[in-house]
Amino acid sequence: MSSKPAYKVADINLADFGRKEIVMAEKEMPGLMSLRKKYGTEKPLKGARVAGCLHMTIQTAVLIETLTELGADVQWSSCNIFSTQDHAAAAIAKSGVPVYAWKGLSEETTTGVHNLYKMMRDGKLKVPAFNVNDSVTKSKFDNLYGCRESLTDGIKRATDVMLAGKTCVVAGYGDVGKGSAQSLRAFGARVLITEIDPINALQAACEGYQVTTMEDAIKQGASIFVTTTGCRDIITGAHFSAMRDDSIVCNIGHFDIEIDVKWLDENCVEKVNIKPQVDRYLLKSGNHVILLAEGRLVNLGCAMGHPSFVMSNSFTNQVLAQIELWTKPGQYPIGVHFLPKKLDEEVARLHLDHLGVKLTKLSSTQSEYLGLPAEGPFKPDHYRY
Repeated sequence: MSSKPAYKVADINLADFGRKEIVMAEKEMPGLMSLRKKYGTEKPLKGARVAGCLHMTIQTAVLIETLTELGADVQWSSCNIFSTQDHAAAAIAKSGVPVYAWKGLSEETTTGVHNLYKMMRDGKLKVPAFNVNDSVTKSKFDNLYGCRESLTDGIKRATDVMLAGKTCVVAGYGDVGKGSAQSLRAFGARVLITEIDPINALQAACEGYQVTTMEDAIKQGASIFVTTTGCRDIITGAHFSAMRDDSIVCNIGHFDIEIDVKWLDENCVEKVNIKPQVDRYLLKSGNHVILLAEGRLVNLGCAMGHPSFVMSNSFTNQVLAQIELWTKPGQYPIGVHFLPKKLDEEVARLHLDHLGVKLTKLSSTQSEYLGLPAEGPFKPDHYRY
């Protein structure tokens, strides 16, 4: 029987290029670098074997090397067929970490927080797990501010379309939808929102967006469609058939089933690949639909994903979760857990100096008046930022 290869990447000769970008990214990821400085000599993850399945990007490379610096034995694979950055994978492979990721061939996983809770309900979860996604410094930063920068980066790299004056639809107004809508509006687009949740719908309306249905948005002449929901069947064959010619359709909500790509493939007259991750479908009506990243994540498939700084927030949470689980055996029973509020605030604190932020400090009198410790945590767990 053949032994497992030490790594599998597209081109190991890209390692030097990847290393140069990793060095640059480290400067924009102060949270992770602070953890290296704080815990590097202690090696709190010594003996831990960490298997990661996440987009193999330059930012992920900084996460991997932080885990190894803290003592972990790490192996990595990519989770998306378009998101792997081959130079990042090569650099990590050359450093000695087993990595199995190359652009265009690995399978996309559908794991996530929803599946963790589903496994818990079904009695299939066998280990304690942390829901890092709902840490404030993840969901309110990566999901919102990250998407606000990377969505339009992906659309513009793929199509070079001018967004000003266009009517765009954002399906879903959670944190990803909020960031996406802000991004499109900032370029001068008119943005319509679709929602199932009355609270999110009211938020969108109070921000000045028109909230309507996908069908009505198409009738209003929308020509750019972005799904952000994580649900299936958001844009269907009936929607494609009614769209104006050369409408641009993309997804930033994680699951490729948000857009019925199968219908396009089975019902088009012709499919023309314009360039990688950009396909133009000719429909029987004579109109065309431009699909980006085959319905997968447009910011990773057509651009470079989120900026390093915002990913430092997310990945610092990930490392702290690994430290919690590994150094406190038995403290966390089987189930889905959250990082303590104190650690969530610490993640934010680690990123302030990089932005020149100066925090105001509570006086002892103020601390006593509010009934809060002067060093935090400052908000109860149920507080909604």
